Amino acid sequence: MNLQMKIGALMLAAALTGCASLAPEYTRPVAPVPQDWTASAVPTGNAAQAAATVEAAHWQDVMRDTRLRDTIAMALDNSRDLRVALLNIEKARATYRIQAAASYPTVKASGSGTASRTPGEAATSGVTTTSHSYSAAVGVSAYELDLFGRIRNLKDAALESYLNTEEARRSTQLTLIAEVAGAWLTLAADQAQLALARDTLNSQQSTYDLTRQRQALGADSALTVAQTQTSVESARRDVAAYESQVQQDMNALDLLVGARVPQALLPAGTLDDAAAALVNLPSGLPSEVLQRRPDVLAAEHLLKAAHADIGAARAALFPTISLTGSAGTASRSLGDLFKGGAWSFMPAISLPIFDGGALQANVRSAEVDRDIQLATYEKTVQTAFSEVADALAERASLADRLAAQQALVAAWQRSFDLAQARYKLGSDSYLTVLDAQRSLYAARQTLITLQQTDLSNRVTLFKVLGGGWADEGGSEG
Repeated sequence: MNLQMKIGALMLAAALTGCASLAPEYTRPVAPVPQDWTASAVPTGNAAQAAATVEAAHWQDVMRDTRLRDTIAMALDNSRDLRVALLNIEKARATYRIQAAASYPTVKASGSGTASRTPGEAATSGVTTTSHSYSAAVGVSAYELDLFGRIRNLKDAALESYLNTEEARRSTQLTLIAEVAGAWLTLAADQAQLALARDTLNSQQSTYDLTRQRQALGADSALTVAQTQTSVESARRDVAAYESQVQQDMNALDLLVGARVPQALLPAGTLDDAAAALVNLPSGLPSEVLQRRPDVLAAEHLLKAAHADIGAARAALFPTISLTGSAGTASRSLGDLFKGGAWSFMPAISLPIFDGGALQANVRSAEVDRDIQLATYEKTVQTAFSEVADALAERASLADRLAAQQALVAAWQRSFDLAQARYKLGSDSYLTVLDAQRSLYAARQTLITLQQTDLSNRVTLFKVLGGGWADEGGSEG
């Protein structure tokens, strides 16, 4: 075997057993964020156990209320944004399959038959002739030997792009779930505000009617009646405002869901019931949980694709070897078609010699793109860390704020009861009762707002932690 044949055999063996990759080795970048959040922002606990808990959670585990779950399920079925994301995944999957197909030779079969007649006037023999020819062949057309990993790297880049679209779909779904849950809980809070306004209106109306009766008996003045009426009209105004707000909340929920939400799926009961629809946050969350967020994973897939693109650009600097060949039969008569054999083999090599630096520029462009994707990935991780830190910072004070507001409501309730008792005994004016009642009403409104903030914070944590957490028996007070 001569030297050329040995070299050819070695190159063919290399192509069949595997190919080199010129892409830089990928290692996950160190996240440019602290290992965990500040101690004041998140309760202490077993970090590893908490990370595993978050990893295993699902949105149905976080959203416990069956009405809320069914509402979210309706939204997932009807969402046009989610439908577009799924179609993008199908497109990316098809693109990956197309690129992966380039790793294999394309084998085609062909057959042909021709007949021609040459008149005697055009023939040198002066005799009119008719000729026939038939052929059948199976061949490989321009199959590239991937000696330097160009095709494999292009396939890897297409795969990472496909995985990126899958994470984009998860991100769209996660956002939709959070938005629907937030809209559902906002409706519950405004329903609670409406119920409070109606209760206040009924109470004020009763007091107003009683005051008018006392005025008729000479026990109260016209000033007291006028003061009572102001409370009635103020409460009536609030009822009308919250009725409008509740209707707007229902419209917003219908828009997110993509269909009219049945009455049976709307929130009912108190905000305490709505609070039971969401589980509490586990303790000791490390920053590693950010690696499960779909936007972080999507950015990492793009970074991996950029590494593969570098390998493809580097491989273009080396020779390209392609094989074209066919084997078949040919004859002048159809009956003798398979009696004779024919074949052809046409290997080709392309070696870049001078291109004005275009190939080197392509390599540099791919390396710069890798650096851009690295910066984008790091920025995505930092943004994710900041979002979680902000949500945890708010969560750290919510329990104290709620406890203080509940104590304030109780204090204003006692103040109102005492002022009303003193007024009935004639020891104090109705203005004192009116001030206490207004303060109690405002305190109860603020308590509902804080309860809504607590619920919204849980939904925010569900989103920024990448999809929720599991409950382990109440880790947060």
